[in-house]
Amino acid sequence: MPDLSELDPRLAEAAAHLPLAEATLDRLRRPRSSLQVSLPVRGDDGQVRSYPGYRVRWDVTRGPGKGGVRFHPSVDRAGVERLALGMTVKTALLDLPYGGAKGGVRIDPKAVSTAEIERVARAWVSGTADVLGPERDIPAPDLYTNERVMAWMVDQWTATVRRHQPAAFTGKPLALGGSHGRATATADGAKHVIDALGTKLDLSGTPPTVAVQGFGNAGAELAEQLFHAGWRVVAVSDSQGGILAREGLDIPRVRRHKDAGRSLDGVICTGSVCDDPGHDLLEPGELLPLDVDLLVPAALGAAITADNAGDVSARVIVEVANGPVTADADAILAARGVTVVPDVLASSGGVTVSYFEWVQNRQGLRWSPEEVDRRLGERLRAAAEETWSRAEDLGAPLRTAASALALERLDVAARARDSLE
Repeated sequence: MPDLSELDPRLAEAAAHLPLAEATLDRLRRPRSSLQVSLPVRGDDGQVRSYPGYRVRWDVTRGPGKGGVRFHPSVDRAGVERLALGMTVKTALLDLPYGGAKGGVRIDPKAVSTAEIERVARAWVSGTADVLGPERDIPAPDLYTNERVMAWMVDQWTATVRRHQPAAFTGKPLALGGSHGRATATADGAKHVIDALGTKLDLSGTPPTVAVQGFGNAGAELAEQLFHAGWRVVAVSDSQGGILAREGLDIPRVRRHKDAGRSLDGVICTGSVCDDPGHDLLEPGELLPLDVDLLVPAALGAAITADNAGDVSARVIVEVANGPVTADADAILAARGVTVVPDVLASSGGVTVSYFEWVQNRQGLRWSPEEVDRRLGERLRAAAEETWSRAEDLGAPLRTAASALALERLDVAARARDSLE
């Protein structure tokens, strides 16, 4: 059985601050279930190709599994399991009635057609249907999946179980039971966290500067929100490169140029920020060392490692991607006085509004955009304040504090369950 430190040394560090029951630690050492399926799908050329698909529920002590489904060529079982463990911590930190889960398909969505993506999405639901459901495990969008992919999935689910169960998936289009605010929830949540901690983190420049790595759904939306709030967004990048303007970028214009290259009817975007002329171009890796007040890694995991953490000049990092800072990099950044707002807090807006969508579906209600944002702001700001207070009490980084709060809630739930067994 793996030790918790082998799975996540930073989570083990948080656990060391707490009198956790051994049964709680035992629950966290392995996934509750880890399913791998083969998805044979006929391509547009008539050839059948099999794609590996995954769904992992790491822990369901506090409720059904919750977590996104990603389509990416780097998806593998070990990575999905790590993400499911992270979702377990995230849902507990936000005090949501969920456990942690994650799913994915190893596929390059940029190399296939819209029709092929739809067939893969439907095949994934058919292959994992036995472990899904509104009271068992509820998928949502993630990397290279969106509300359109969720529409295909919920349609396939309805055909599979022969029941109308909109609460089985979140991140759906409004017409199929989706929630206002879900499409921008990750960015909205990150902005609430930044606002809650801004004074504490001394993000009060005139104006403060920010660089955003990853100009996808969450990164682009957060960049635009910061732009409209008066921040100077000096650099953004995507998978094809980046652009820099020390006087500040016109983010709405950059988004228009990137969206002009959109293809596959909105499933993915093939445009790049580099398509917007009139700026200095950045090579891969040149954005992270920029001298800015705030650095936002919003792309893939492990963007900041021991190899480049020493080059980071920002005073604050807000993790909008899942796991963009590695454990080794965390130690280097802490030694240099860089504050990292962890992903389990900063990127929790998505799962929080997914929870709101699930609640609305189960009650047959639809909240207004204002109601969703009010509830999101209250929950995210409270979690940010609580995390900051715990960090001060422990004399520890924000990540350790966030994990400690989550582990406490998991421990309470595990002890309550065990007392009934």
